[in-house]
Formats: sequence, structure tokens, C-alpha cells
Amino acid sequence: MNPIIQALKELNVSEEKIKELFQVLTENPMMAMMNIQALGLPPEKLQSIMMMVMSSPELIKEAVEELGLDFAKVEAAKAKLKENK
Repeated sequence: MNPIIQALKELNVSEEKIKELFQVLTENPMMAMMNIQALGLPPEKLQSIMMMVMSSPELIKEAVEELGLDFAKVEAAKAKLKENK
């Protein structure tokens, strides 16, 4: 199991919330960061998850595939972020 998904499940985040989070992540990564913070996770766990999300794009791809979401949207979101820099 993907370590990001596993960490969220260990913190009792529902499957529905996890899918919703990764759907937002594929469409708007900055909004996803706010959604992760809004889950009310303990600060040390939140920091760990945020670091995984920000430092390991391959984990995001794995999680998106594991959840059956469209990774092409992730690529489009990354391109959009680069345009806005």
C-alpha cells in the first residue's frame, strides 16, 4: 500500500476523504495542501504526510493509480504550477 494512503488510513481518514484529497491533488495541488491541513491531523503526523507529498511525486502517482484516479490530471496540474511561477 502507498505510504501516504497508509499513513492517512492509520489516522482514521476515510477512504472517501482519501480519494477526495487525491482528486483535489490532481486538479489543484495547492488546494490539496489546505485540504490535508483541514483533516485535523496531529502536527507531527501532518508534517510527515506533507513532506511525503511535497518531496516524493512518485508516491503521488502511485497513490493516484492505486485509487483508480487519472494521473494525466496530475501532469496537467504540475504544468500549470510551472506556468504560474
